Formats: sequence, C-alpha cells, structure tokens
Amino acid sequence: MLANLSANPDDKRTLVVVFLRGGADGLTLVVPTEDDHYYKARPRLALGKKDTIKLDEKFGLNPNLAPLEAAWKDGDLAIIHAAGCEDTTRSHFEAQDLMEHGGFVAGGWLGRFLRARGPARSPLSAVALSPTMPEVLSGAPSAAAFQRIEEFSIGKKSAPNFPAELRRLYEKETGALRDAAKNTFAAIGRIEAIDTKAAPENGATYEEKDGFHQGLRQVAQLIRADVGLDAASVDLNGWDTHFTQNLVIDDNIKSLGSGLASFRRDMGARMATTTVVVMSEFGRRLGENSSLGTDHGRGGVMFAMGGGVRGGKMLGTWNGLTREMLEDPGDLPVWNNYRDILAPILTRHGANAEAMGKIFPDYALKPLEV
Repeated sequence: MLANLSANPDDKRTLVVVFLRGGADGLTLVVPTEDDHYYKARPRLALGKKDTIKLDEKFGLNPNLAPLEAAWKDGDLAIIHAAGCEDTTRSHFEAQDLMEHGGFVAGGWLGRFLRARGPARSPLSAVALSPTMPEVLSGAPSAAAFQRIEEFSIGKKSAPNFPAELRRLYEKETGALRDAAKNTFAAIGRIEAIDTKAAPENGATYEEKDGFHQGLRQVAQLIRADVGLDAASVDLNGWDTHFTQNLVIDDNIKSLGSGLASFRRDMGARMATTTVVVMSEFGRRLGENSSLGTDHGRGGVMFAMGGGVRGGKMLGTWNGLTREMLEDPGDLPVWNNYRDILAPILTRHGANAEAMGKIFPDYALKPLEV
C-alpha cells in the first residue's frame, strides 16, 4: 500500500493559483453585454453581444473561453468582476507585489496560509511551475520551483549511488530532521514513479508546446501522485495590451480557457477537492486608446473553479459603467477586494478564523460567498 505523505492522509485538498501577469483586461474576458457605455468607450475593440457566450442578463463570456462554458453550466465556475487590490499606482511591479504579499506585509499570502496550517505536509506541499519562486509563496514552510517535474531530483542520473548514500546518512539522524529527510526521499520516489509521458486521464488533452497547458498538466500529475501537494502556482504571462489588443491576447485567452478546461477534465472526481483561482494585478481602462489597445486600469476579473465553489453565477458587486461610477481617468473601480474573494476559498482549504488574521493582517475581511 502506498502511504500518503500528509500527516492527514484523508486531506487531498489542493489550491491552484493562476496569475495572469501583465494586467488582463477583464472587460474583454467577461463582457458587460448590456451596458451601452462599454460599446461607446470601445467602438473598435468591443465584442458584440451575439459574439459572446451568455452567462446571465448582464454578461457574456469571451468566445475564446468557450471551453469553460461546461464548468459554468455545471456550477463549477464562478466569476467576480471589478476585482482587484487597493493599489492605485497602476504599476505592474507594485500592484503584483502588493497583491502577492496580501498587503504591506512580509511574505506572500499563500506562504502565510501554508505556514498557518502548520509544518509542511511534504517537501512538495507547495510548488511553482516557474523558473523562479513567485512572491505569493514567499515564507512557505516548504516550496519548490521548477518548470519540469524531472528537475526535482538529487542527482540520480549523474551520480547513481549518491541518493542511496545520502539516505543512509540521514537515517542516522533523529527527530524532525530524520522525519523531514524521510518525507523528502518518499516524495522523490513518488515523483520518479510518475510517467510524465503518460496520457492525461478522462480524455483530456493539453497542447504540447503551450507552457501554461504543460504547467497545469504537471500539477495534475502531482495531485494524482499523492505527493502531499497543498498549493501550486502557475503563471500565464503577456497580458499588457497597450497596442493591437485583440491580436496580442487572443491566443492567451484561448490558452487560458482550453488549459483550465483540460485540467478540469483531467482531474475528474479529484476536482471536488481542488480549487483553481485565476487573478491578475489589475484590469484595463474602460476606453480604448488610439493604438487599438487599452491602458492600465484598476478593476479586473477573477475566476474560481472547482470544489465547493458557488458556480454558475456572477458574484460580488457590480455598479455599471456610467461616468459617475468610474475612477479617474476612466477606470472600472475595485468593488470586490481580492482578499474577500480568497478568504472563503482558503477557509475551505483549512484556514480557521485565527489563521485568516495572519494571512491577511491589517485588513477587515468581508468574505464573499464564493
């Protein structure tokens, strides 16, 4: 029998955070189809109502996100518009830093969440499918950053005897160090047993040359391998669209929609204990610019998909796009703070009220029912 690396073998919950870096245009991803102000502000960039996938009486989904329609109809996908943080600099770096840290505080909010849960369940309790560790995982009790699962090794190929010698060395230790080493070797063994070339499950398919798809595929492989994965971070870059916006991000939107849909299909029943959150540092300005693009704005859009999500609904506050509702110089405001969206999700993943105060300090939470 295979032993789960978690201190609680029945806890299979995994949180996957997808960050759209560059300021994704929420008004293109999820279109306010009944608001004339949207069409007046974007005479060339606006998506027609008939070109979108109807979500409700106010909004339509970008057609390039069509693979997510099934999750919406099944109640597994929730969307929150006018979402974001309190940053007003409209600087990618400052907004990302603030949002990943969860405020003006050391460490990342996801790292603090994992620390609040206690000792790391395994050396792979948190992973970033990235060449570098993202700030959101800063301070986690255990985290690893890699682009390919095969990178997580201790030199077996270059020095075949090294792992066995290292194992014997740590077997002489006692207490926490011995336990940590034992879990590390168990995780490595579990990873080495993963057939990374095996087909995804349930008929899912991932694009071979799409980095976002391949990142999600590897997250799925780690979840199925029961390595004790609590949280994973996957980035999708390239959302800064000052020029020829539709040409720049159409492929990104397709990748986002098809990648998430493939991951959901691949997970099958395990999706009940897996939650995917999609966020970006800010949205884009309501009005299009002279270069067929949009400039840095404030409110964006967030998605939540998976276990326990109150899906099939647009959640949160939406006050429309009339001039008096916008922020200068014509931005969709942040009516739904990202912390209030994350709070109920983190609660479902094991954070109690005391932990929430540590995860998002100096902020009075008003959790949405996500």
